[in-house]
Amino acid sequence: MRQDSMSPVAVVGAGVMGAGIAQVVAAAGRTVVLYSRGAQTLDRARDTIRASLHRAGARSGQPADEVEETLARIRPTTDLDRVAGCPVAVESVAEDLGLKQRIFAELDRLCPADALLATNTSGIPVSAIARATRRPGDVVGMHFFSPVPRMRLCEIVRGQDTTDRTVRAARELAEAVGKECVVVEKDQPGFVTTRLIIAYVLEAVRLVEAGICDAADVDRACRLAFGHAMGPLATADQAGLDVLREVAVGLEKEYRHPAFATPDLLHRLVADGHHGRKSGRGFHRWDDTAPTRP
Repeated sequence: MRQDSMSPVAVVGAGVMGAGIAQVVAAAGRTVVLYSRGAQTLDRARDTIRASLHRAGARSGQPADEVEETLARIRPTTDLDRVAGCPVAVESVAEDLGLKQRIFAELDRLCPADALLATNTSGIPVSAIARATRRPGDVVGMHFFSPVPRMRLCEIVRGQDTTDRTVRAARELAEAVGKECVVVEKDQPGFVTTRLIIAYVLEAVRLVEAGICDAADVDRACRLAFGHAMGPLATADQAGLDVLREVAVGLEKEYRHPAFATPDLLHRLVADGHHGRKSGRGFHRWDDTAPTRP
């Protein structure tokens, strides 16, 4: 499985997660082929990456020209055939099994026989995605966390057929872009961190729904008591309440456990278009970078 510092990495999906993955790979010196079906999505991703790089550069004292050099290593495209020949591909599209399977069927066709094919899914079994290919041993989960440039963890998820060589290659890639890894050995929905955070967040939602505490104080309590950098409801807003609800519904269906039962308050917020930071309001109101008390 080819892994060298000069080979290009394909990132399929240019949403928030895909843009973040493209940024850290480019910042590590690799060329990135960043694919999305829509040119506007690519434009937004490029603007997001540029702003993130400049913020990081201002904190570290990195010269602006080096920021632009990093950005220049990202090659946006609306033509999926441009990933042909890439020895590494990381998929980060919506949490839709059918969509992911269609993408992986194309990656199977386009990428070299020894390519590393990774999915950034946060909860769909890797084995189900790998079934769309003729080489399930080369398919692995690489679950990055948002915001990707700042979060240190990457969950490496072994599918039923994922080889040891593929797990090693995924870990090497994650560590090369500055991440620390845990390996999830059993391919079940939610893996490790998603199961934990969904149960945690949904209980926080129930506290607010019952009028026990408002969202700002729930988050403040968790930061102060547990040493968390961000409270559970701000975390939910960052991830997107629509995404969180979708994952919670899937986990409840899979495990039939009350910890994953979705509170009515979460359903109402999503129905009203309050999806968190990306919409400007969720459990908190958001300016560009931080939550404010409603």
